[in-house]
Order: sequence, then structure tokens, then C-alpha cells
Amino acid sequence: MLIPKGTFVRIRDYILLPEQRADSLPESTSKVPLKCWVKGRLQEEAELYEEATIETATNRLIKGVVKEVHPKYKHTYGDYVEEIQQMRETILAEMWGDKDE
Repeated sequence: MLIPKGTFVRIRDYILLPEQRADSLPESTSKVPLKCWVKGRLQEEAELYEEATIETATNRLIKGVVKEVHPKYKHTYGDYVEEIQQMRETILAEMWGDKDE
């Protein structure tokens, strides 16, 4: 699948290979490379799972393997917690007084 230049993608890059990792790390950690995943726009046409260069939102050029086209934002701040709203109301009431007074 040929991906056009300018397409928003996610790449994987290796920051450190196992032989470059610190000796002080646990053995299970030092055996694997340190990886990063970065999102940006392709600087040339590329194939999925092939190496390509992207430009990030901060104008950095990074080379890595294309892992995903049009990646979703998957972060979350967790589920709604009722107690937080109750705590907020209690704090505001202590600071500014009860609304009914």
C-alpha cells in the first residue's frame, strides 16, 4: 500500500539498541531496544512497514518504520469519578460559602 507524501502517520524508531543500553539496567530490560513511536507527516511516498521520514508538529525530521496511517489519539484521563465532583463542591463551599446563604 503506497502512502502519499504529507499523510499523517505513526512511525517506530529505536533510541538505543541493546548493546547501547546502560549496564546498570536489569537484565530483562537491557536485552531489548529502547523504542519510541512518533506521529507526523510523511516527507515522501512510503509503504506501510517500510522506513520513511516524517516531520513532527515541532518541525523535527525523524526517520523510522511506518506502523500506522492516520493514527488515532488513544489517551484517556480515565473514567468519571463522582467523588471528585463532590470534593470540588465541598472545597468551593469552604472557600466561598454556601450558595444558599
